[in-house]
Amino acid sequence: MNTSASEILGIQNLSKAYNKTDSRALNEVSLTVNCGEFISVIGPSGAGKSTLLRCINRMVDATEGEIVFSGQNITKVKGKTLRMVRTNIGMIFQNYNLVNRLSVLENVLHGRLGHKSTISGALGFYSEAEKEKAFDILEKLGLSKFAYKRCDELSGGQKQRVGIARALMQNPKLILCDEPIASLDPSSSKVIMDYLLEINMSMGITCIVNLHQVDFAVQYADRIIGINDGTIIYDGPSKKINDDHLADIYKSHQEDFAAQMTGTVDTGKMAAHLEMAANG
Repeated sequence: MNTSASEILGIQNLSKAYNKTDSRALNEVSLTVNCGEFISVIGPSGAGKSTLLRCINRMVDATEGEIVFSGQNITKVKGKTLRMVRTNIGMIFQNYNLVNRLSVLENVLHGRLGHKSTISGALGFYSEAEKEKAFDILEKLGLSKFAYKRCDELSGGQKQRVGIARALMQNPKLILCDEPIASLDPSSSKVIMDYLLEINMSMGITCIVNLHQVDFAVQYADRIIGINDGTIIYDGPSKKINDDHLADIYKSHQEDFAAQMTGTVDTGKMAAHLEMAANG
């Protein structure tokens, strides 16, 4: 699979079946992602959104297909090579995946573990430069005053910002966000999405964000990928997605769609809502 100079990720005919009796979670998915893009992946629950991200960073192995990241076929890499690939791919999770008993600073420094030996990581040996970088990132995310606070004392929005800071400590080329605002209220969700967009624009880091909230996807993303039943239904500019596209993406899942819209927006107001977002 050939990649262009501006392409950071290329996926060709990617399929994933968790066992022989189940239908495919992903079914021959193909897409390319260029450096610096901000992409939202939308679709009903169980559509394959999380599986797609987990295949990209090799948390799960694809059944078929090819993944090329930064010019390297990573579909079958293992061991040290896989570890090095993952240092360039930050991951942000819905449930934060923090060590709650540790401080904010310690959790952020964990973003450097992929760059260290097993012994150095286990003993928590971090250089002064790494600690300074961690504080700089915390400052940018409005978390410096919480540096020595235990993570179990933080709000959900604050925990997610710690997760973002930890990902940035990796110096990633790509950040994958798996439902980063699904557990947050609308106000906290906006804060997180604002930070992700700022990181994308100011640092040039490519972001792929799985979202339940269609209105946030339309507002923040350059491009939307809509998935249903493991298949890409829509792949195009966020400002051009319309009711027909959404009906295809959420076919047989209209209740799911209504529940995923932020606030009280319902499907009857979808057209006006999307027109307003498109005119921005």
